[in-house]
Amino acid sequence: MIMRVFVAGGTGVLGRRLVPQLLARGHQVTATTTSSSKLDLLEKLGAEAVVMDGLDAASVGEAVAKARPEAIVHQMTAISVAHAGKPDMKHMDRWFAGTNRLRTEGTDHLLAAAEATGVTNFVAQGYGAWNGIRTGGWVKTEQDPVDPMTGTPAEPGMAAIGHVEEVVVKAGGAVLRYGWFYGPGAMEDLVEPVRKRQFPVVGGGDGYCSWVHLDDAASATVLAVEQQAKGVFDIVDDEPAPANVWLPYLAESAGAKRPMRFPSWLARPLAGDVAVMMMTEGRGFSNAKAKRELGWELRYPSWRQGFKAELA
Repeated sequence: MIMRVFVAGGTGVLGRRLVPQLLARGHQVTATTTSSSKLDLLEKLGAEAVVMDGLDAASVGEAVAKARPEAIVHQMTAISVAHAGKPDMKHMDRWFAGTNRLRTEGTDHLLAAAEATGVTNFVAQGYGAWNGIRTGGWVKTEQDPVDPMTGTPAEPGMAAIGHVEEVVVKAGGAVLRYGWFYGPGAMEDLVEPVRKRQFPVVGGGDGYCSWVHLDDAASATVLAVEQQAKGVFDIVDDEPAPANVWLPYLAESAGAKRPMRFPSWLARPLAGDVAVMMMTEGRGFSNAKAKRELGWELRYPSWRQGFKAELA
């Protein structure tokens, strides 16, 4: 069924891959940006482009009402360098401050606009890469919560993700816990510190992470929209892996030297508690539910294929 789809956050790294896939399936797309300078980018992709402030309830309500969508996709973040500065896991509370507001206030504004316009098909961005609950096995499912990371700079971010899952599922929508993104627009920020040997393996590097290529994340999102999915889905590839496996492979794929190894006690004051936690205790996620219920097929079943393809 062809739908009118409203993509909030159309110029982000995922939005730029999602909009063309929706259009290729025949859907009519209205996509938002916070800057009038990016309207042309969305129009070139083929979308109806609008400026919207996701933190302003009136702006959100007006944009949604004008678009008259049958589905709303929430992809609003503020983690680009332009919005948040360089990635800073040591101070994640500051780095993710804007994104946390978009995942709390912004989500609430979009849900209110959906209710006001009678939209029940609602898909929102979540996160499930290395932040599974740190008890039990290394790979988690949708039945497992994200780790609250209490007392760390990641705590506000995990609370914001929890808010998205709570309110969107309660409203009858779907939350897609995307793994760690890589692909066009996301690769250089990942690879640059690896090439500079600024991304070491910490401790034993036993912490797990789940990855997903942006094109695969977009295709899963299209399926969730078309099937009016409900509930939480882990959108990750087939191979959750420990840092001591994926990081050296990434370095090799990028033509870089092998990553250095830092003991946890040395890494903690340099990179912070969250980075150490990710590298040594992180829990990945399983995609079994998404493949089973959405019929999702990945272009890159493993980061091994994806890293090589992107860095060839």
